Amino acid sequence: MNDDSIEELLRHITRLAGEGKLVKLTLSKPKQKNAGPRNVFVKPVIIKGVQLLSFVYSEEGKHTTQNLLPDQVVEEVRRLLGSFRAANLFGVRSEYEWLASKSGNSRLVIRQNDVQRTPNLEHDRRKSRFLDPLQPYWFDLGITSREGVVLPSMQHKFKQVDKYIGLLEPLMPQGWSKKLKVVDMGSGKAYLTFAFYEYLKKKVGNNFSITGVEQRAGLVELTNRIARNHKLEGLDFVEGSINSYPLSETDILIALHACDTATDDAIAAGIHAGASLIVCAPCCHKQVRQEILSSKPSLPMFRYGILLERQAEILTDTLRALLMEKYGYKTRIMEFIEAEHTPKNIMLAGVKHMGVVNTVLIDEQIAGLKHEYGIATHYLETALEKRSLT
Repeated sequence: MNDDSIEELLRHITRLAGEGKLVKLTLSKPKQKNAGPRNVFVKPVIIKGVQLLSFVYSEEGKHTTQNLLPDQVVEEVRRLLGSFRAANLFGVRSEYEWLASKSGNSRLVIRQNDVQRTPNLEHDRRKSRFLDPLQPYWFDLGITSREGVVLPSMQHKFKQVDKYIGLLEPLMPQGWSKKLKVVDMGSGKAYLTFAFYEYLKKKVGNNFSITGVEQRAGLVELTNRIARNHKLEGLDFVEGSINSYPLSETDILIALHACDTATDDAIAAGIHAGASLIVCAPCCHKQVRQEILSSKPSLPMFRYGILLERQAEILTDTLRALLMEKYGYKTRIMEFIEAEHTPKNIMLAGVKHMGVVNTVLIDEQIAGLKHEYGIATHYLETALEKRSLT
């Protein structure tokens, strides 16, 4: 290999780093596949007031990082160049392309650039979030430290709620002029309730209200106290159950992990109230599972509990979506967080529309599914009938 080209490249790296003009360095085209990193990315960073060069080693979807002092960089790059055939160095106004052939010859090409680049010295690129962990109520809710750092034990929960808001955003009614009324059925510890409040505050100012409905008096008292302490006007919590709360004139209804048929009670309440948006994350599907097992016990797949569970989930949520469509909602079913964080990761959303609905076709589809799996009735049908919707 031509060592002269390597030494020249190393001199430019040292000079640019010393002048604060090194933007980035990329090593690519490994000589051996599956033997070390596939790429190495190098950029300047400032950590606790000290300027370093951050090396990110990318290998089969895994990333390892180490931050080196300037006098350690040359030897590390020299070592790495023995494993790669290409290196691209970018300065503020210059570019350096180093290439090595299979025969061992290498060359360095230098170009000047008319466009000036600026080194990015941030250590960690700020994650794109809808929620701000620095808001003090997240500390009171047990999500963050007093300094606004998400606690290790709550990282998954905060990510889950943030992702939920991200999925809600494109479903939101557009061009809203009147005051938006939101009800969170079964608000629990109210992570989602506070998150949606934060989101709406940024989007529509004070032109909304959110009510969290929760059966446990202790949680209602706690969440109300947090809302009052932080002067969150338009956010309040009431004690009540999903099937008994007098819901009316609601624009958005949310039900996060309402257990079993409580999800159906929430959907029926939202339809009856004429909500523009109904969103739920169904939790357990006992009613349909029990009916399948009693009417179709001989189906081979149902000898395995996990397959029965999954089939009951699919069938239950499909019937829910079809029934919502029957009453004028365009439905979507999507995953709202990776399964390794929680198995309860399906979101069912319905957006009210004014189009024509082919109720005959939908009734046929519902009847066909019920017949195939031996289901006498779906609880959502019963819940809708109780509210005099025919």
